[in-house]
Amino acid sequence: MDPRGTKRGAEKTEVAEPRNKLPRPAPSLPTDPALYSGPFPFYRRPSELGCFSLDAQRQYHGDARALRYYSPPPTNGPGPNFDLRDGYPDRYQPRDEEVQERLDHLLCWLLEHRGRLEGGPGWLAEAIVTWRGHLTKLLTTPYERQEGWQLAASRFQGTLYLSEVETPNARAQRLARPPLLRELMYMGYKFEQYMCAGEVDCTDPQAPSTQPPTCYVELKTSKEMHSPGQWRSFYRHKLLKWWAQSFLPGVPNVVAGFRNPDGFVSSLKTFPTMKMFEYVRNDRDGWNPSVCMNFCAAFLSFAQSTVVQDDPRLVHLFSWEPGGPVTVSVHQDAPYAFLPIWYVEAMTQDLPSPPKTPSPK
Repeated sequence: MDPRGTKRGAEKTEVAEPRNKLPRPAPSLPTDPALYSGPFPFYRRPSELGCFSLDAQRQYHGDARALRYYSPPPTNGPGPNFDLRDGYPDRYQPRDEEVQERLDHLLCWLLEHRGRLEGGPGWLAEAIVTWRGHLTKLLTTPYERQEGWQLAASRFQGTLYLSEVETPNARAQRLARPPLLRELMYMGYKFEQYMCAGEVDCTDPQAPSTQPPTCYVELKTSKEMHSPGQWRSFYRHKLLKWWAQSFLPGVPNVVAGFRNPDGFVSSLKTFPTMKMFEYVRNDRDGWNPSVCMNFCAAFLSFAQSTVVQDDPRLVHLFSWEPGGPVTVSVHQDAPYAFLPIWYVEAMTQDLPSPPKTPSPK
């Protein structure tokens, strides 16, 4: 959820269509990195509005019960030697990926706190509600060469909601996921257990500040690197995703566990989020944080000015494949509508006045 919201673009005027017709699709948005190499855009340091937890059964709880404390092994002892294969596959309980959770857990939290949001209920009308992971994909888009994405967008009571849609290619890859990839996913979860992590991932009791998000730590695993070429590839690709995921919510550090071919973590390394770019600053094939953020800002502005009709059943589907621009198609109801009826009805109750369709200034 974007705590600042994004102002809608003022340069485009929409012509009202008859109510029985879908809006015309908007023009496309280019993704070439060269187009977004300007100065870093203004970005206010995030502040935490609240929290919720998911238990082992993916059930929602409106508190921090799943947040645990970061507890790394002693630095003066031997290597960590964590066995990331321990418990696999006997104790592995993967999430049912056929269940489409969409934004539902975020929506539960919003309903619970609707009347207690800073600035009052009207604050939500200027916000964008989405998952951090969706924004992470936007940040990395200018440099992504393999995986496309789709984001469904709906406007309801002025708020823009963005929810990822699994692309046909992503679904095919998931269904054909080889055992090795499933085991690597388990290793990531196991590393968090060893480090006493929670979902986002944990809080560091030794952090300079106990205020979130400064106290949070992100935990990652990666294979050992043994050559300059391997490290260079790691900095160009994996570190970009780690930066994007951690910079957005203001998480200051990523702790990486490097695993050997036998599945044991042999070393730990801390990557301060604000210093990750230094590893690729002089690499002409590296990434640039300004490009990432400028594209993300451009997309959010593009989405705000495109999705102007206030209708929870109307969906603008933003689609992107590597090498091409972001395109838009318009849909009504299933299969792309994602705001659940229980949320729409609950948010509609006791409104002081009917919601107004936002119009460009």
